[in-house]
Amino acid sequence: MNAASTTITSTENSTEPGAQPSTHPADSHDLIRVHGARENNLQDVDLQIPKRRLTVFTGVSGSGKSSLVFATIAAESQRMINETYSAFVQGMMPSLSRPDVDLLEGLTTAIVVDQERLGANPRSTLGTVTDTNALLRLLFSRLGTPSAGPAVAYSFNIPARKASGVMTSATGEKQIVREAVYHGGMCPRCEGRGTVSDIDLGELVDEDKSLNEGAITVPGYKAGGWSVRFFTESGYLDGDKKVRDYTETERHDFLYRDATKRKIGGANLTYEGLVPQVRRSMLAKDRDALQPHLRAFVDRAVTFITCPDCGGTRLAQAALASKIRGINIADACAMQIGDLAQWVRELDEPSVAPLLGNLQNLLDKFTEIGLGYLSLDRPSGTLSGGEAQRTKLISHLGSALTDITYVFDEPTIGLHPHDIQRMNDLLLQLRDKGNTVLVVEHKPETIAIADHVVDLGPGAGSAGGTICFEGTVDELRAGDTLTGRHLEDRATLKESARTATGALEIRGASTHNLQGVDVDVPLGVLCVVTGVAGSGKSSLIHGSLAGRDGVVVVDQSAIKGSRRSNPATYTGLLEPVRKAFAKANGVKPALFSANSEGACPTCNGAGVVYTQLGFMDTVATTCEECEGKRFQAAVLEYHLGGKDIAEVLAMSVAEAEEFFSAGEARTPAAHKILARLADVGLGYLKIGQPLTTLSGGERQRLKLATYLAEDGGVFVLDEPTAGLHLADVANLLALLDRLVESGKSVVVIEHHQAVMAHADWIIDLGPGAGHDGGRVVFEGTPADLVAGAVAGETTLTGEHLARYVGNP
Repeated sequence: MNAASTTITSTENSTEPGAQPSTHPADSHDLIRVHGARENNLQDVDLQIPKRRLTVFTGVSGSGKSSLVFATIAAESQRMINETYSAFVQGMMPSLSRPDVDLLEGLTTAIVVDQERLGANPRSTLGTVTDTNALLRLLFSRLGTPSAGPAVAYSFNIPARKASGVMTSATGEKQIVREAVYHGGMCPRCEGRGTVSDIDLGELVDEDKSLNEGAITVPGYKAGGWSVRFFTESGYLDGDKKVRDYTETERHDFLYRDATKRKIGGANLTYEGLVPQVRRSMLAKDRDALQPHLRAFVDRAVTFITCPDCGGTRLAQAALASKIRGINIADACAMQIGDLAQWVRELDEPSVAPLLGNLQNLLDKFTEIGLGYLSLDRPSGTLSGGEAQRTKLISHLGSALTDITYVFDEPTIGLHPHDIQRMNDLLLQLRDKGNTVLVVEHKPETIAIADHVVDLGPGAGSAGGTICFEGTVDELRAGDTLTGRHLEDRATLKESARTATGALEIRGASTHNLQGVDVDVPLGVLCVVTGVAGSGKSSLIHGSLAGRDGVVVVDQSAIKGSRRSNPATYTGLLEPVRKAFAKANGVKPALFSANSEGACPTCNGAGVVYTQLGFMDTVATTCEECEGKRFQAAVLEYHLGGKDIAEVLAMSVAEAEEFFSAGEARTPAAHKILARLADVGLGYLKIGQPLTTLSGGERQRLKLATYLAEDGGVFVLDEPTAGLHLADVANLLALLDRLVESGKSVVVIEHHQAVMAHADWIIDLGPGAGHDGGRVVFEGTPADLVAGAVAGETTLTGEHLARYVGNP
């Protein structure tokens, strides 16, 4: 290869004055090359992505953006890094399979900043997940008076302990220890959770029944099942005796007995009462991490109150008594981060100057990234997807690493138009440090700052997976792709808004940062609640409307499922389909479930066989027995309307909707569910497609379709445009209109200007975030909000909405 073939055009000169542009061969590696990508729905995609540039990937939801960026480029980078570790270390790491791609070149270390919620551990807070609490604990251990001890004495995750006995040193020397103290800051009563629970026994036990009759009403405790036999075969209780007839001793053994070794069912097991079992299996976990039916049970059976000993601070009294200038560590964590940064800035202690500098720098990053309105004691499980994503970004701001590939999944989710510019600045800052930034995004404001745009499509699912466009933003606008046509879309205000038929009153709302808010939420219309991030929107609606009779809340929580889960199982569609097959063929419904009796015995209904190769990649191959159909051959002999169960699960929603609408296969229950899936724009989705292959936008709409089946007069939707392409938003607005016209009331928490413009009524909170927000700054129609902006008398929302509809 001659020198000319490796020379690239460079606009950057050497650091030495007068030096010529570099022609070093290493400078030619300025592209990430993808050849033959076929992950999920990608159709042999070939692509070249410029390094050290900001590239935005667009396309309708389900077009293959995440499959290309996350499941191919980022996944292969992480897999190759894992291969650099020793075989011993690799054996303890998750095994990552190679993406379905012919060739990847020019990869650099990938850091994925996705929308996954932070861990919902009950002791996990914003301060603990960002290591800010570690610096604060160190600060109070040095300056707090009276001192509680070393840094661990201020940690609510570590209990204080005392021990006595014989201690043996590494040299074998023995020493008798009496009352050795191990410091910790955990409140002993609530064990660092900040709340204590009280259980309603009436929700656990039906006293008019015996254990064999189903007296235990806790989910999972079925009469005749092992969980109930555990009690009846323990020797403590009579399974046929009604609970209300128990003696005091029997009642104690049944409900409260501590762990005791017993022979149960011929095995030596540890017996404990029902209440300790429930506390350990359900209450020890964060409520938000529980499955929906368990969460509903906990809400019914358990009352959580603030711990009376620590006042909800989670800390022991010694840690609470230690203060710096009248502030203890709990007070510091409860401050708004912007205020805490100011308090730290005012501390002038030369002895801990480096510590103060590091803490100040970390707190300033929160403000820089738009999270200055939060407090460090905020439970991590309560952060929205957008807040969680920005929290993960904090550790990368100011990092000394360069030439990294940062991969973002819709970083503007949860951001008001006013806040998007700040996020854009952060993305550009990462790029300007010499990093490659790949962003999956739908918002025009972020697409506009891209150096390079890749548009996938043209449709979703099997109709997508190809590159429709590559180039600059200006070229995209001039192009004829779906994204290009919608990039300059501007909504028009309604000529006339619907009239409310009533109102839900909210009085004196004070959850989180709300400042005694009084507001009427209109019924019978489309009402949009908006405001800058942290202004109190979710606090107002979730804190004051959720839980009322007839109110159905569709929140931002991600739907979860394994490879065995699919739209048919998640929505309940499979149940009427199985029954229809069973009725038509005179057999059991269980035969038509790949997770039950009908499963292929070779792959156990998975459709693929996994071969474990130690520390090497686990190999997944299509099952030769069922050829990936997941069912036994005998089951596929049964037909409904000329189709077997595997052929039905391979249908798209639109095909299945037509199939179950008439003829021999007519099944009204199945058709009703499929109609809802088509209503939310998922007509192209295969009903047997694993949930693990669905995009974020598809999962959001799948969840929405499921909630639409619930009985309720008021639907509350939390950012339903998350993950939706510009073209998909119009379909969502049509769905919301149909809901309202059917007699429902719809309340939407949203930042998207197209949804605001389409509303009948807007409630705007602000004017700022945190303690600068929490007030209603506007109530009225979108037209009134825009008119106020034109007159110079409006809010930040009004200014951006006026600009969006063409009234700058």
